[in-house]
Amino acid sequence: MVKIQQFFYQNKKTILIVNTVMLLLAEAAKWLLELMLPYQVLMFIVGVIGLIPILLTAISSLKVKLISIDVLVSLAVIGAFIIGEFNEAAIVTWLFMLGDYLEELTLKKTRSAVADLTKMAPKIALVIQPDGSTEEEDVDFIDPGEKILVKAGDQVPVDGKIVAGNGYLNEASVNGESKLANKTLGQQVYAGTILEDGTLTVEATAVGEDTTFGKIIEMVEEAQDSKSHVEKLINRFSKYYTPLVLVIALVVGLITRDIKLAITVMVLGCPGALVIGVPVSTVAGIGNGAKNGIMFKGSQVMDQMRQVDEMIFDKTGTLTVGHPEVSQIEILKGQRKEIIDLAAQIEANSNHPLAQAIAKLTNSAQFSGKVQTVKGKGVIAYGNQAYYLGNLALIKEEVGENIQLKETVAHLSKLGNSIVIFASQDQTQLAVFGIKDQLRPEAKTALEQLKANGIKKLVILSGDNKQTAQQIASELPIDEVHGEMLPADKAELVKQEQAQGHRVAFIGDGINDSPALANADLALAIGSGTDVAVDVSDIVLVKNDLRQIAYALVLSKKTVSNMNQNIFIALLTVVLLFIGLFAGYVEMASGMLIHELSILIVIINGMRLIKFHQKVDHRQVFAQRKPVELKA
Repeated sequence: MVKIQQFFYQNKKTILIVNTVMLLLAEAAKWLLELMLPYQVLMFIVGVIGLIPILLTAISSLKVKLISIDVLVSLAVIGAFIIGEFNEAAIVTWLFMLGDYLEELTLKKTRSAVADLTKMAPKIALVIQPDGSTEEEDVDFIDPGEKILVKAGDQVPVDGKIVAGNGYLNEASVNGESKLANKTLGQQVYAGTILEDGTLTVEATAVGEDTTFGKIIEMVEEAQDSKSHVEKLINRFSKYYTPLVLVIALVVGLITRDIKLAITVMVLGCPGALVIGVPVSTVAGIGNGAKNGIMFKGSQVMDQMRQVDEMIFDKTGTLTVGHPEVSQIEILKGQRKEIIDLAAQIEANSNHPLAQAIAKLTNSAQFSGKVQTVKGKGVIAYGNQAYYLGNLALIKEEVGENIQLKETVAHLSKLGNSIVIFASQDQTQLAVFGIKDQLRPEAKTALEQLKANGIKKLVILSGDNKQTAQQIASELPIDEVHGEMLPADKAELVKQEQAQGHRVAFIGDGINDSPALANADLALAIGSGTDVAVDVSDIVLVKNDLRQIAYALVLSKKTVSNMNQNIFIALLTVVLLFIGLFAGYVEMASGMLIHELSILIVIINGMRLIKFHQKVDHRQVFAQRKPVELKA
């Protein structure tokens, strides 16, 4: 039986196509050629082929004491065969197969990116030997306490503490932050991060699966497993519907002693419109979302989306653009344009993210003089005189500092900026560049729309410091802010909010967001995010526009409402058919006609979703905004 089920499952599309062709040939034989025998034979064959997988599924469900719609359809089709209604058997099984295939298309997910995440985990480490030499070793064989050498451009292979050296680390894989972290003696480093500049000696504190990166992989896999057994909406409904129809048919048979009438009850009660109605709504709703840059991974996602009352946003790359840009320039001495052009030309020689942000300010050629990097401080450029670009320590050492400079640096730092100071050797030019990750231009409007559409709580999580996170949040209608969050912290907060009764959606874009995405009731990923974040998510915003979240919410509510309408139409049709049957106004043929009309109605109703478009009145949204309290 299992092999037969596997055959039909693996060849589902082919069998559906073959049955469709035979149905069309049967109808052509009847209406064009007036040949009833070929018509009956073809309908019989279609009915038998269609019944086999449904009957096998019904048997399997009965073994686990579940009376599914497959049971009702099987009995109805067998009954149709008994009373000679081969066309009814064929059409019912074809509709059931079509609905099942459409539903499978919308629910299909791939999880290949999780395997890619595993491949990204560090494999080799340079272990320092007692004589000072280094040897390559598999990370699985490294013990806590061993010392590891990490060179510029290498991936940190273990969680550990820096015991020698310093450098700039790209920690985006762990905390999602685009800004390089300056790590010095005694500070913690994490496996999977990349040393962009410098050399480190790290004493291992955790290796392999025990590292922060390893735990990210583990949490994602566990959360995915817990989500993989979501029941279809239609099966949950059938738990009550199917036994009811069977009881009615049995009662009718016992009272009337009319087997044909009892079978007719099952045939007319067979939920053709119910079977096709939900998949049509699903396909139309998901198609509408795709047309507008929103990828839903199945109909159950829409049902989950409409129930969400809290949304948690990762900051970097989600609410912000994900890379640093110059936000403010304070000129303390000299001409503004001259300073900006000269600073941009000098910084064009560097690959440092802060330098690249300044370099974007002009299209002029690179600085023609010599540029020297001062490790951990900045650069010195030599032209007609020396120019200094870097942190306060460099300027204080080379030029000196003053109260105005210190106050300007403190002010821009408080606003969440990273600081780069420009100074000339003759002290006639002095400026401070404030650089930070910029808020997405549509972020404010997007969050206002969510509030207007029923989301009660909006939260920001960030791997950055609390001050920077709160600075971003101060421009948005945010209810809570949490800073300095590692992946495990984000996932834990999601669980805490769920324990308080909230239906939580998490919106993120990076590997570091994966555990929180996987644990949330609903996961949304920015399309420009990592493959892992996109793979773990339930909804992907392809166009990277946060305003799509509100549209996804409204569309989900509309789609689920449309599904419920189709269920109501299907049930109403069955009720009316039963009334007509017992009143003597409906027979098998007329019942079949009404049955087919109800199917057409639910299809048309479902297709309305394709043309649905929600417009948001921004003036009304902003009028509804209320002051919010920030919580650290």
